[in-house]
Amino acid sequence: MSVLSHKIDFAIIFSVNNANPNGDPLNGNRPRTDYDGFGEITDVCLKRKIRDRLQTAGYPIFVQSDEKKTDGMISLKARAEADAPIGLGKDAFNPKKNTKEQTSKKVCDQWLDVRAFGQVFAFGKEADAAGVSIAIRGPVTIQSAFSIEPVSITSTQITKSVNSEGDGTKKGSDTMGMKHRVDNAIYVTHGAITPQLADKTGFSDNDAELIKTVLPKLFEGDASSARPEGSMAVLKVIWWKHNSKAGQYSSAKVHASLVVHADGSYNIAELKDLSPEIIDGF
Repeated sequence: MSVLSHKIDFAIIFSVNNANPNGDPLNGNRPRTDYDGFGEITDVCLKRKIRDRLQTAGYPIFVQSDEKKTDGMISLKARAEADAPIGLGKDAFNPKKNTKEQTSKKVCDQWLDVRAFGQVFAFGKEADAAGVSIAIRGPVTIQSAFSIEPVSITSTQITKSVNSEGDGTKKGSDTMGMKHRVDNAIYVTHGAITPQLADKTGFSDNDAELIKTVLPKLFEGDASSARPEGSMAVLKVIWWKHNSKAGQYSSAKVHASLVVHADGSYNIAELKDLSPEIIDGF
């Protein structure tokens, strides 16, 4: 399996209809917005969805969500130190038995999301080993998504609990609540895959194809009461594959060549010798 041989840039255009794409827990779980009222979905949220889609497809993921956990591990440390095939065993993280370089290679070989996004492994000192702290930088980066226009947010009062004890006449203090949604908006996010960092983690051309495969399905299997099935949909994935590891253009110039409009349509400025692949949403 050869490491990544070409620099890659990508963009995702998607729609939100009557859904809360990324609630802000510090603001009553209202959809995130910037100071100008444009909708925002954090990069952490988007990477969570990529991880979930890869895990659903059967690939080993280190940072698993509680809802999709498949191995019963109660923490990342437990997963890392579990025996194969789940983890690597405690000896892999013992600095007396493995150098940081050796451990880094093992964790990147074991988990796809680690060699893609990177990870910090920080375990405290135990009786039989010194503490360990290993930081791995991944080649896949993705920006926060922003709406093309300021978003309209609708807030609705709801009943979020029912009486389950006593004679049914006493209401709980948290009976009523609020539910928020973005009415209708187009969002866009940009990302890149850097060969220089792929060399460090072993991220390959095949891994890049896996990422490309799941991006059009980013919101499949992600339904909840805040995001009903079909309320969020990928419209287009734009995939630029450069002709070398260094790339013909900077990521900033490539991303700026895409102009997305409020109705989901878009224009792509021509860049010499760099033609994008246009992929329809699932």
